Amino acid sequence: MAIVVTGATGALGRLVVDELLATVPAAQVAALVRDKEKATGLAERGVELRLGDYDRPETLDGAFRPGDRVLFVSGNEVGRRVPQHSAVIEAAKAAGVAQLAYTGVLGGPDADFDLAADHRATERLILDSGVPHTFLRNGWYTENYTGNLGPVLEHGTVVGSAGDGRIAVATRADYAAAAAAVLTGEGHVGKAYELSGDTAWSLAEYAAELSRQTGRTITYTELTPEAHLSVLVGAGLPEPFARILVDVDDAISRGRLAGTSGDLARLAGRPSTPLADSVAAALATR
Repeated sequence: MAIVVTGATGALGRLVVDELLATVPAAQVAALVRDKEKATGLAERGVELRLGDYDRPETLDGAFRPGDRVLFVSGNEVGRRVPQHSAVIEAAKAAGVAQLAYTGVLGGPDADFDLAADHRATERLILDSGVPHTFLRNGWYTENYTGNLGPVLEHGTVVGSAGDGRIAVATRADYAAAAAAVLTGEGHVGKAYELSGDTAWSLAEYAAELSRQTGRTITYTELTPEAHLSVLVGAGLPEPFARILVDVDDAISRGRLAGTSGDLARLAGRPSTPLADSVAAALATR
Protein backbone atom coordinates (compact mmCIF):
# COMPACT_ATOMS: atom_id res chain seq x y z
CA MET A 1 0.00 0.00 0.00
CA ALA A 2 1.21 3.47 -0.88
CA ILE A 3 -0.06 7.01 -0.80
CA VAL A 4 -0.20 7.96 -4.48
CA VAL A 5 -0.33 11.55 -5.74
CA THR A 6 -1.38 12.01 -9.34
CA GLY A 7 -0.10 15.05 -11.22
CA ALA A 8 2.74 15.05 -8.72
CA THR A 9 4.93 17.46 -10.68
CA GLY A 10 2.15 20.04 -10.98
CA ALA A 11 1.66 23.16 -8.88
CA LEU A 12 -0.62 21.47 -6.34
CA GLY A 13 0.66 17.90 -6.52
CA ARG A 14 4.27 18.75 -5.70
CA LEU A 15 3.15 20.64 -2.59
CA VAL A 16 1.10 17.64 -1.44
CA VAL A 17 4.18 15.43 -1.86
CA ASP A 18 6.17 17.92 0.24
CA GLU A 19 3.52 17.75 2.97
CA LEU A 20 3.49 13.95 2.91
CA LEU A 21 7.27 13.66 3.13
CA ALA A 22 7.18 15.80 6.25
CA THR A 23 5.08 13.18 8.05
CA VAL A 24 5.51 9.74 6.44
CA PRO A 25 8.53 7.80 5.12
CA ALA A 26 9.33 8.43 1.47
CA ALA A 27 9.02 4.69 0.80
CA GLN A 28 5.28 5.01 1.44
CA VAL A 29 4.78 7.77 -1.15
CA ALA A 30 4.34 7.26 -4.89
CA ALA A 31 4.04 9.88 -7.62
CA LEU A 32 2.01 9.25 -10.76
CA VAL A 33 3.61 11.29 -13.55
CA ARG A 34 3.58 11.47 -17.35
CA ASP A 35 7.31 12.18 -17.63
CA LYS A 36 9.85 10.64 -15.26
CA GLU A 37 12.46 13.17 -16.40
CA LYS A 38 10.43 15.95 -14.81
CA ALA A 39 10.18 13.96 -11.59
CA THR A 40 13.84 13.15 -10.97
CA GLY A 41 13.83 15.39 -7.92
CA LEU A 42 11.08 13.28 -6.37
CA ALA A 43 12.92 10.06 -7.10
CA GLU A 44 16.03 11.49 -5.46
CA ARG A 45 13.96 12.05 -2.32
CA GLY A 46 12.97 8.38 -2.25
CA VAL A 47 9.52 8.71 -3.82
CA GLU A 48 8.42 5.85 -6.07
CA LEU A 49 7.66 7.01 -9.61
CA ARG A 50 4.78 5.48 -11.53
CA LEU A 51 4.00 6.39 -15.13
CA GLY A 52 0.49 7.24 -16.21
CA ASP A 53 -1.25 9.63 -18.59
CA TYR A 54 -4.89 10.66 -18.21
CA ASP A 55 -5.17 10.82 -22.01
CA ARG A 56 -3.87 7.27 -22.49
CA PRO A 57 -5.97 4.87 -20.41
CA GLU A 58 -3.70 1.93 -21.26
CA THR A 59 -0.85 3.62 -19.34
CA LEU A 60 -2.95 3.57 -16.18
CA ASP A 61 -2.97 -0.22 -15.98
CA GLY A 62 -0.87 -0.97 -12.93
CA ALA A 63 -0.62 2.68 -11.92
CA PHE A 64 -2.52 1.87 -8.73
CA ARG A 65 -2.27 -1.13 -6.41
CA PRO A 66 -4.70 -2.79 -3.99
CA GLY A 67 -5.07 -0.74 -0.81
CA ASP A 68 -3.47 2.43 -2.19
CA ARG A 69 -4.69 5.79 -0.97
CA VAL A 70 -4.81 8.06 -3.99
CA LEU A 71 -4.96 11.82 -4.34
CA PHE A 72 -6.65 12.30 -7.69
CA VAL A 73 -5.69 15.81 -8.82
CA SER A 74 -8.13 16.93 -11.49
CA GLY A 75 -6.86 17.59 -14.99
CA ASN A 76 -6.46 21.16 -16.19
CA GLU A 77 -7.85 20.85 -19.72
CA VAL A 78 -11.42 22.08 -19.39
CA GLY A 79 -13.72 20.21 -21.75
CA ARG A 80 -11.49 17.13 -21.90
CA ARG A 81 -11.54 16.23 -18.26
CA VAL A 82 -14.54 13.90 -18.12
CA PRO A 83 -13.01 11.16 -20.35
CA GLN A 84 -9.62 11.73 -18.70
CA HIS A 85 -11.10 11.42 -15.24
CA SER A 86 -13.18 8.41 -16.22
CA ALA A 87 -9.98 6.58 -17.16
CA VAL A 88 -8.42 7.29 -13.78
CA ILE A 89 -11.54 6.18 -11.91
CA GLU A 90 -11.74 2.94 -13.87
CA ALA A 91 -8.06 2.20 -13.15
CA ALA A 92 -8.54 2.92 -9.45
CA LYS A 93 -11.59 0.67 -9.31
CA ALA A 94 -9.82 -2.16 -11.12
CA ALA A 95 -6.88 -1.93 -8.74
CA GLY A 96 -9.01 -1.99 -5.61
CA VAL A 97 -7.71 1.22 -4.05
CA ALA A 98 -8.69 1.95 -0.47
CA GLN A 99 -9.38 5.65 -1.06
CA LEU A 100 -9.70 7.98 -4.03
CA ALA A 101 -9.55 11.60 -2.84
CA TYR A 102 -10.65 13.85 -5.69
CA THR A 103 -9.88 17.57 -5.95
CA GLY A 104 -13.14 19.07 -7.18
CA VAL A 105 -14.67 22.51 -6.78
CA LEU A 106 -16.36 24.38 -3.94
CA GLY A 107 -20.06 23.57 -3.89
CA GLY A 108 -19.79 20.17 -5.53
CA PRO A 109 -23.13 19.24 -7.15
CA ASP A 110 -24.56 22.67 -6.31
CA ALA A 111 -21.82 24.60 -8.13
CA ASP A 112 -23.65 26.15 -11.09
CA PHE A 113 -20.86 27.85 -13.05
CA ASP A 114 -19.19 26.56 -16.20
CA LEU A 115 -15.86 25.61 -14.62
CA ALA A 116 -17.70 23.27 -12.25
CA ALA A 117 -19.39 21.14 -14.92
CA ASP A 118 -16.52 18.66 -15.31
CA HIS A 119 -16.18 18.37 -11.53
CA ARG A 120 -19.88 17.65 -11.07
CA ALA A 121 -19.67 14.94 -13.73
CA THR A 122 -16.54 13.45 -12.14
CA GLU A 123 -18.09 13.26 -8.69
CA ARG A 124 -21.04 11.40 -10.21
CA LEU A 125 -18.68 8.96 -11.98
CA ILE A 126 -16.87 8.30 -8.71
CA LEU A 127 -20.12 7.70 -6.85
CA ASP A 128 -21.37 5.36 -9.56
CA SER A 129 -18.08 3.43 -9.55
CA GLY A 130 -18.38 2.44 -5.92
CA VAL A 131 -14.72 3.29 -5.26
CA PRO A 132 -14.12 4.39 -1.63
CA HIS A 133 -13.77 8.14 -1.99
CA THR A 134 -13.28 11.52 -0.39
CA PHE A 135 -14.33 14.72 -2.14
CA LEU A 136 -11.95 17.65 -1.63
CA ARG A 137 -13.96 20.54 -3.02
CA ASN A 138 -11.34 23.24 -3.42
CA GLY A 139 -12.26 26.89 -3.64
CA TRP A 140 -10.45 29.49 -5.71
CA TYR A 141 -6.66 29.74 -5.35
CA THR A 142 -5.06 32.91 -3.98
CA GLU A 143 -2.38 32.49 -6.66
CA ASN A 144 -5.03 33.09 -9.33
CA TYR A 145 -4.66 36.73 -8.28
CA THR A 146 -1.22 37.10 -6.74
CA GLY A 147 0.49 34.98 -9.39
CA ASN A 148 0.16 37.65 -12.08
CA LEU A 149 0.73 41.00 -10.44
CA GLY A 150 2.67 42.53 -13.35
CA PRO A 151 -0.27 43.98 -15.30
CA VAL A 152 -2.00 45.10 -12.10
CA LEU A 153 1.01 47.05 -10.91
CA GLU A 154 1.72 48.39 -14.39
CA HIS A 155 -1.77 49.78 -14.89
CA GLY A 156 -2.62 50.48 -11.26
CA THR A 157 -5.87 48.55 -11.33
CA VAL A 158 -7.46 45.18 -10.74
CA VAL A 159 -10.05 44.50 -13.42
CA GLY A 160 -12.98 42.14 -13.20
CA SER A 161 -16.72 41.73 -13.41
CA ALA A 162 -17.39 40.28 -9.95
CA GLY A 163 -19.07 43.36 -8.50
CA ASP A 164 -19.08 43.35 -4.71
CA GLY A 165 -18.93 39.56 -4.59
CA ARG A 166 -16.62 38.02 -2.04
CA ILE A 167 -14.10 35.19 -2.51
CA ALA A 168 -12.83 32.89 0.25
CA VAL A 169 -9.53 32.00 -1.39
CA ALA A 170 -6.71 29.91 0.02
CA THR A 171 -3.20 29.17 -1.18
CA ARG A 172 -2.16 25.98 -2.91
CA ALA A 173 -0.07 25.21 0.15
CA ASP A 174 -3.21 25.44 2.30
CA TYR A 175 -5.09 23.02 0.07
CA ALA A 176 -2.06 20.72 -0.02
CA ALA A 177 -1.94 20.56 3.77
CA ALA A 178 -5.61 19.59 3.90
CA ALA A 179 -5.15 16.92 1.23
CA ALA A 180 -2.16 15.40 3.02
CA ALA A 181 -4.16 15.23 6.24
CA VAL A 182 -6.95 13.35 4.48
CA LEU A 183 -4.50 10.91 2.88
CA THR A 184 -2.70 10.12 6.13
CA GLY A 185 -5.61 10.29 8.56
CA GLU A 186 -8.59 8.08 9.32
CA GLY A 187 -12.32 8.56 9.02
CA HIS A 188 -12.34 10.53 5.77
CA VAL A 189 -13.72 7.92 3.37
CA GLY A 190 -17.24 8.83 2.27
CA LYS A 191 -16.82 12.46 3.32
CA ALA A 192 -17.05 15.63 1.25
CA TYR A 193 -15.14 18.69 2.42
CA GLU A 194 -15.87 22.25 1.31
CA LEU A 195 -12.39 23.75 1.33
CA SER A 196 -11.87 27.51 1.32
CA GLY A 197 -10.09 30.29 3.15
CA ASP A 198 -11.18 31.48 6.56
CA THR A 199 -12.03 34.99 5.33
CA ALA A 200 -13.80 36.11 2.16
CA TRP A 201 -12.88 39.40 0.51
CA SER A 202 -13.91 41.42 -2.52
CA LEU A 203 -11.72 42.48 -5.43
CA ALA A 204 -11.98 46.06 -4.18
CA GLU A 205 -10.53 44.90 -0.84
CA TYR A 206 -7.79 43.04 -2.70
CA ALA A 207 -6.91 46.24 -4.55
CA ALA A 208 -6.87 48.12 -1.24
CA GLU A 209 -4.43 45.58 0.24
CA LEU A 210 -2.16 45.99 -2.78
CA SER A 211 -2.32 49.75 -2.28
CA ARG A 212 -1.42 49.43 1.39
CA GLN A 213 1.59 47.23 0.74
CA THR A 214 2.95 49.01 -2.33
CA GLY A 215 2.28 52.57 -1.21
CA ARG A 216 0.61 53.17 -4.57
CA THR A 217 -3.01 53.72 -5.47
CA ILE A 218 -4.39 50.48 -6.87
CA THR A 219 -8.07 50.54 -7.77
CA TYR A 220 -10.66 47.96 -8.69
CA THR A 221 -12.24 48.59 -12.09
CA GLU A 222 -15.62 46.92 -12.52
CA LEU A 223 -16.26 45.93 -16.12
CA THR A 224 -19.25 44.52 -17.92
CA PRO A 225 -18.83 40.84 -18.72
CA GLU A 226 -18.39 41.72 -22.38
CA ALA A 227 -15.67 44.27 -21.64
CA HIS A 228 -13.98 41.87 -19.23
CA LEU A 229 -13.91 39.19 -21.94
CA SER A 230 -12.38 41.67 -24.38
CA VAL A 231 -9.64 42.60 -21.90
CA LEU A 232 -8.73 38.97 -21.23
CA VAL A 233 -8.65 38.04 -24.91
CA GLY A 234 -6.63 41.16 -25.63
CA ALA A 235 -4.13 40.03 -23.00
CA GLY A 236 -3.59 36.80 -24.94
CA LEU A 237 -5.94 34.32 -23.29
CA PRO A 238 -7.75 31.90 -25.61
CA GLU A 239 -11.37 33.02 -25.86
CA PRO A 240 -12.91 29.79 -24.50
CA PHE A 241 -10.76 30.03 -21.36
CA ALA A 242 -11.42 33.76 -21.06
CA ARG A 243 -15.15 33.05 -21.13
CA ILE A 244 -14.74 30.59 -18.28
CA LEU A 245 -12.96 33.23 -16.17
CA VAL A 246 -15.68 35.79 -16.87
CA ASP A 247 -18.25 33.21 -15.84
CA VAL A 248 -16.30 32.60 -12.61
CA ASP A 249 -16.57 36.32 -11.86
CA ASP A 250 -20.31 36.03 -12.36
CA ALA A 251 -20.31 33.16 -9.86
CA ILE A 252 -18.32 35.32 -7.44
CA SER A 253 -20.84 38.13 -7.84
CA ARG A 254 -23.54 35.64 -6.81
CA GLY A 255 -21.63 34.45 -3.73
CA ARG A 256 -20.81 31.02 -5.09
CA LEU A 257 -17.14 31.13 -3.99
CA ALA A 258 -17.61 32.94 -0.70
CA GLY A 259 -18.32 29.98 1.56
CA THR A 260 -16.21 29.70 4.73
CA SER A 261 -17.05 26.30 6.18
CA GLY A 262 -13.82 26.04 8.18
CA ASP A 263 -13.15 22.56 6.77
CA LEU A 264 -9.78 23.55 5.34
CA ALA A 265 -8.41 24.98 8.59
CA ARG A 266 -9.69 21.98 10.57
CA LEU A 267 -8.02 19.51 8.23
CA ALA A 268 -4.78 21.46 7.89
CA GLY A 269 -4.61 22.06 11.63
CA ARG A 270 -3.96 25.77 11.16
CA PRO A 271 -5.70 28.88 9.82
CA SER A 272 -5.63 29.50 6.09
CA THR A 273 -2.98 31.92 4.84
CA PRO A 274 -4.18 35.53 5.21
CA LEU A 275 -4.47 37.60 2.05
CA ALA A 276 -1.97 40.13 3.41
CA ASP A 277 0.65 37.40 3.78
CA SER A 278 0.08 36.13 0.25
CA VAL A 279 0.33 39.62 -1.20
CA ALA A 280 3.54 40.27 0.73
CA ALA A 281 5.06 37.02 -0.50
CA ALA A 282 4.12 37.77 -4.11
CA LEU A 283 5.54 41.28 -3.96
CA ALA A 284 8.76 39.98 -2.42
CA THR A 285 9.43 37.77 -5.44
CA ARG A 286 9.14 40.63 -7.94
